[in-house]
Amino acid sequence: MGDVGRRHYSIILVTYLLFVNTLSNVNGGITSTFVRSEFPATDIPLDHEVFAVPPGYNAPQQVHITQGDYDGKAVIISWITPDEPGSSEVQYGKSNKNYEFTALGTAPTKYTFYQYKSGYIHHCLLSNLEHNTKYYYKIGSGDVAREFWFETPPELNPDTPYVFGIIGDLGQTYNSLSTLEHYMESKAKAVLFLGDLSYADRYASSYEYDQIGLRWDTWGRFVEPSTAYQPWIWNTGNHEVDFLPQLGEMTTFKNYLNRYTTPYKACNSSDPLWYSIRRASAHIIVLSSYSPYVKYTPQYIWLKQELKNVDREKTPWLIVLMHIPFYNSNSAHFMEGEGMRSTFESWFVDYKVDVVFAGHVHAYERSNRISNIKFNVSNGYPYPVPDESAPLYITVGDGGNQEGLAGPFLDPQPEYSAFREMSYGHSTLEIFNRTHALYHWNRNDNGKKLPTDAFVLHNQYWASKQMRKEKKHYLRSVAAGLGVY
Repeated sequence: MGDVGRRHYSIILVTYLLFVNTLSNVNGGITSTFVRSEFPATDIPLDHEVFAVPPGYNAPQQVHITQGDYDGKAVIISWITPDEPGSSEVQYGKSNKNYEFTALGTAPTKYTFYQYKSGYIHHCLLSNLEHNTKYYYKIGSGDVAREFWFETPPELNPDTPYVFGIIGDLGQTYNSLSTLEHYMESKAKAVLFLGDLSYADRYASSYEYDQIGLRWDTWGRFVEPSTAYQPWIWNTGNHEVDFLPQLGEMTTFKNYLNRYTTPYKACNSSDPLWYSIRRASAHIIVLSSYSPYVKYTPQYIWLKQELKNVDREKTPWLIVLMHIPFYNSNSAHFMEGEGMRSTFESWFVDYKVDVVFAGHVHAYERSNRISNIKFNVSNGYPYPVPDESAPLYITVGDGGNQEGLAGPFLDPQPEYSAFREMSYGHSTLEIFNRTHALYHWNRNDNGKKLPTDAFVLHNQYWASKQMRKEKKHYLRSVAAGLGVY
């Protein structure tokens, strides 16, 4: 981009940010009065087209991709063949139907869950990709081969623009479909997913236990129109735990871990449930709310080191994903995140995390910048206080689920809560450069997408760096005026 183009872009950016600032000021510190009218909240029927099995014997299905390394030059492509192992090869290239490269995936695996038997699960790593490049890929062979594409992110750079989508607690209801369709209309390039994928465990009644695995299959086909074309950065919630000792199922996360994989080894994590990636100008840390996290546990030790590894000069935006929110003013799941908050919140403040996204609560809420790190059981500081070094906490557990909206909100609204609404929707985070990003929450307004909450997010690291620079300049000016050097 030349100087004229950069100036033009800057004018548009400043104008847009000024406009959005007026929106965010309107929405500050309120509980939305929006009342959702009737709209189907039940599961989509199994014969609906969104669950359709691809035609042909043993055709690949449930295709999904995620980032495959630390820096965005690899993807992991996963899919299922229902009848036979088939081929684990992926053919790919930089022009449509011209597949100049081939990658061989791991040997396909199967698993059982109670009476359910899975299809053959494939995972294939495509590595050494070029940044900022569109790749076309093909899986399967013969008449049932299927073709898709994806785009790699720009190389790491503090001023690289990038747009993330944020979705949590999706499920497979009509509300879920509305969220997915609205998200796919956005210009986001990757999804930060906050846990609770299929809600398959909700089918664990006395006569439907075998439906758990089948509902993982339907969900995989349901989201494929997005997951086959752009990476979803996965995280788990309570509906992925699948601990059912009454069925002899004692291994937690069994369905999820067989189907979904993450690049955890690339960041020296010991477990696929917590990991970190860098993408464009963001460093994204994924934490597991349902794995041990207290002192001396593997997740605790890993996070302590990973925060030290963050290079804000390269990736200024530091984003944390988890399932259970630290701050929540809804009666549902109130204070469930207190254990992890008391363990990690001071680290988030010290390292100036920009924003923490969580799900779990089936509503939307955004906090002010606050912390409760001064509190202990004897010092008399029991309440959160404003803290400009703290991250924003945003709950986006409103993807669609199967359990309905959470409520009611606590009354009166706590001071730490900036905006809240009981509705369904998704968010986008549009990063412009190292200092500014634009955040939107979009309500599913009875089937229509409606931007409802918006604000400009200022980068914590660069704002602090600029403040230190200005303070240093001021002290030098004062010293010079006093004749002190």
